[in-house]
Amino acid sequence: MKIGWEGEEEDRLAAIRAAEERVRLEAHVTGAPIVIANEFSEVHIARVETRNGSRLMIKSPRSGQWVSLCPLELESLTWQAPATFSAMIGNPFGPLIAEDERPSQFKKNSNT
Repeated sequence: MKIGWEGEEEDRLAAIRAAEERVRLEAHVTGAPIVIANEFSEVHIARVETRNGSRLMIKSPRSGQWVSLCPLELESLTWQAPATFSAMIGNPFGPLIAEDERPSQFKKNSNT
């Protein structure tokens, strides 16, 4: 008997795609990564060249999480109030907007 969860296969495939994407991006790092750390966190930041232009790859070695952001996504950080970042920190590894509150085009497994 195997114990599993609903969406397990989708999660497994998403993890494989994310790992492949990370390897592909890391092959195109430009320059030396920057490490920023304090007593609470450490992140490694690198510029990555893609066929659509530069992106910033931010990795957390402690959690294994990473994100790749385009210039517009980076700029959007400047539009946020401190409360947005407090909300993100207050719910680590969780979405800022609950799944049932998201517009349909952003929902997981949306058929629209």
